[in-house]
Amino acid sequence: VYLQSTISVAEGQAFARQLELQPDVVSGIEYISPAAALVEFTERSGFGDVLQTLDRNPLPAVVVIEPVSRQAAQLQLLIARLEAEPAVESVSFDLVWLERLFAILSLAERFVIALGGFLSLGVLLVIGNTIRLAIENRRAEIEVVKLVGGTDSFVRRPFLYLGFWYGLGGALSAWVLVGLSLIFLGTPVEMLLASYQGDFVVAGLGFGESLLLLAIGGGLGILGATLAVGRHLSRIEPS
Repeated sequence: VYLQSTISVAEGQAFARQLELQPDVVSGIEYISPAAALVEFTERSGFGDVLQTLDRNPLPAVVVIEPVSRQAAQLQLLIARLEAEPAVESVSFDLVWLERLFAILSLAERFVIALGGFLSLGVLLVIGNTIRLAIENRRAEIEVVKLVGGTDSFVRRPFLYLGFWYGLGGALSAWVLVGLSLIFLGTPVEMLLASYQGDFVVAGLGFGESLLLLAIGGGLGILGATLAVGRHLSRIEPS
């Protein structure tokens, strides 16, 4: 948001604070004074010698806004509101590029969800098959336990624990792979976004997301083990 050239630094900062009081509309605010804008422009453009010959600073104050909404209609309303402000000279906003970016992000999000679903199904099948092999390898022990009066719940419990640890180990491996992928791809992706003047940072899984991933992995392990044990344990009876 480019402010009027007649707006003082104090008035510009007050305008930025006014926008900051609307957390439902704006998630981030940065005020750039004319002097700071001149320094930044000089460093990026390489026209420092030319700018030093000017009698006054031609650059206005700028307020960089991070909107909360990703909807094009709401962003257009926000732009219209800002342009109607007396302190605003103009609003620079590449709505077309942002719509394309959000469309790509939405597609990527759905792809990740679908991929996660297929991988979860694969985890169930792999753990179920692993537990089935474990049951077959311990068939003689299971028959002896049932012969002396061991219940199905007693026999089932070790395999459920085994499935949980398999699932937890798989989730931990996935967490490590995600971290390594972000290290490998983070810088190129940030450079690509920066070339489109996008101020985005590629971030990994936070503490809450990491715990959720581990919980889902453990849960899938228990579910796969439960299905496998319920199917194969009933077929083993002492002879």
